[in-house]
Order: sequence, then structure tokens, then C-alpha cells
Amino acid sequence: MVYKKRFDGRKPEETREIKCAVGVIPNADGSAMFSFGNTKAIAAVYGPKKMHPRHKLNPEKAVLRCTYDMISFSVDERKRPGTNRRSSEISMVVQKALEPVIFLESFPNTVIDVEISIIEADASTRCAAINAASMALAHAGIPMRDMVASISTGCIGGTVVADLTKEEEDYEEDGKKLATDIPIAYLLRSGKVSLLQADGRVGIEDLKKAIALGYDVCLKVGEEQKKALKIQK
Repeated sequence: MVYKKRFDGRKPEETREIKCAVGVIPNADGSAMFSFGNTKAIAAVYGPKKMHPRHKLNPEKAVLRCTYDMISFSVDERKRPGTNRRSSEISMVVQKALEPVIFLESFPNTVIDVEISIIEADASTRCAAINAASMALAHAGIPMRDMVASISTGCIGGTVVADLTKEEEDYEEDGKKLATDIPIAYLLRSGKVSLLQADGRVGIEDLKKAIALGYDVCLKVGEEQKKALKIQK
């Protein structure tokens, strides 16, 4: 089976509509909103600031502390408030994706908190979270080596596509799931990968195609991020 036509009519390499802005939370040191279609993330940055509890201080560099959470009304079935195993895992994923670009060594004995809320969810939430967080850090004036852009690619019935929806992630025939979700994040200037995951089975050649497509689309995501930051300035 070959997945020829996407449910929403997009081409394989086409993302949903991208919207982004900075300065969306006035009381934060930096903030941003990023959305792919009906998936929307808001990130707020606080710091560098004093670290509590004190025993977690690092005398050599700042600690980057990311917190990802899906608001209860972000999905059709009301989510139970608070953190869970999935949100803790994605918090760590976002942190690891962002750490390589921040000059953490410039702020020893401090913490930089990045609070991310998903207010609408239709797949690719971790990618939207990374994009919003990268923009929020830049908006906060945190010294950064590079920007980070992220996109979910995937393989559906032999076709490699970008920016899967929840309907596509769950796509199956005869009770067999045919979609593989592959979240990717790139450092835009260096082209280095800071996130690569895969949920489902995928062949080597399709994985290579998904990674290549991810880079091309991330460059476009990066242009939207930079445009929003320039408008704010």
C-alpha cells in the first residue's frame, strides 16, 4: 500500500500553516508562540536567576530546566492536570535539544527556566515546543550559538511526509498501524542534529529520506522563527 493523498490535501513535503510570535507573555524575560495548524505551543523563559534548591547549583555553568505540559483542554478528551511520565520525558527531550546552542558557561551557579504549555494539540507537540522555546530564549536575550528548529517527519505506507497530524500518526489498515513518527530538530547554521526519535518501524532508506526532508523543512521553520524575532525588534 502506498499513501498517495494526505487527509488534508497537503503535499508530502508540505507543513500545516505555521504561525509564530514573540513577546506573548509580558511578565516573562522572554516568550514565544509557535503553531503547526491546530498544534500550538507557548514558551516562557525566566532567568538566568538564582537556583533553588541550592544543592543543584553547577559552579561551572547554568542549569537549563525545561518543563513541558499539555493544558487540560488542549485535547478532545480532557487531560488530567499535572505532570506525567510523557510530559517528563518530553521535558528532558526539549532540554537536550536546546542545551547545545546556549552559552550556559556564561552563567555559573544559576538556572534558566523554560516553561512550555501546549494549549492545542494535534500531533507534533514536542516539535512545536522546541520551536517556541528556541524563539523564547532568543527573545530573552540569552546568548546562543544557533537557533534550533524542529519538525516531525514520518513514513506512512511507504510515503515520507512532513508534519504529521494525529489522524496520520494513527493511520492503519486492517488493524495494522502504517505510520511511523520521526521527530527531528536541527541546529540551523551548523546543520547538526539535536533530536532524532522514531515511533514505529521504518526502513533505512525511508529513514534517510525522512532525515533529509526534516532538514529542508527545518530551514523553512527557521525562516519563520527569525522573521518573528525581527518583527519584534
